[in-house]
Amino acid sequence: MKDLIRNIIWKERCKDFQSLLAQDVPKNIIPMDSGLEADVFRISTTESNFVLKVWNRDSKPDISIQYNLLEGLYNRGIAVSKPCGWGVDENNNQVLLTSFDGTPINKVNKLKLTEIANILTEIHKFPTDILGSRTMPRYDFVDYFFPGLDDQLDIKELLIQLVGSTKMEQNCLIHGDYNLGNILESDGKYTIIDWTNVQLGDPRYDISWSIILIWIYVSERYCSTYRSVFLAMNNYTGDELEKFEAIACLRWILLNRIANLPKRDNTISTVRTILMKNKYLSEELL
Repeated sequence: MKDLIRNIIWKERCKDFQSLLAQDVPKNIIPMDSGLEADVFRISTTESNFVLKVWNRDSKPDISIQYNLLEGLYNRGIAVSKPCGWGVDENNNQVLLTSFDGTPINKVNKLKLTEIANILTEIHKFPTDILGSRTMPRYDFVDYFFPGLDDQLDIKELLIQLVGSTKMEQNCLIHGDYNLGNILESDGKYTIIDWTNVQLGDPRYDISWSIILIWIYVSERYCSTYRSVFLAMNNYTGDELEKFEAIACLRWILLNRIANLPKRDNTISTVRTILMKNKYLSEELL
């Protein structure tokens, strides 16, 4: 397992990389819960803990962009892991080494929700021009976030109508998958991880995706609390967020059809409630 580190060809490293991960320090490498696009490992030395992410699946994002972005965000005091290095392993898979910053949030309250809403708003205001020559990607919104849409005609017809009516602006940095599983907590400090979907996009979608996931997997009450923070901090109207929430809910339904998303006993009934309460949606989608 130690060959996992030894065989990496590092393309970029932080200034204190050698002292962080000295070759003669014993290491403990433990697999962590991984997503759909990469394997993740926790690396422990006598001094520190790190996370190594290896993109060895179909997803092949440009990790140099992600490393550069994390460096910029970290240096400006935004709540992200410290980027330690990126490179390629012996199978030419891209890898990213960062600090280890805790475990995902598993309980929320009003104070926590306010804080993580503030962090997302801060991310959306990040000036991407300071990143230099490595520009953030900008994708076609529908193609990127709605895979296999052509096979789901009921979703496609409504989605195209909604997107066309939003005056979408893809000019701000967005995380792309802001949810409690990607927000770590340690001693009252929060850290945002998993920047695979980072891009220039519309912050209203980024916000609405996170709102819908809190409604589905936490509760409507906490979702309302969380949503109110964004309305208070930005110039968005309730109606425009409702439209983007409809788009986000359509994405959840699409992904659930093609990938069978994680569900609890009340998940489907909660999604049905969202469909009933959002004026742009219909129960028939379930």
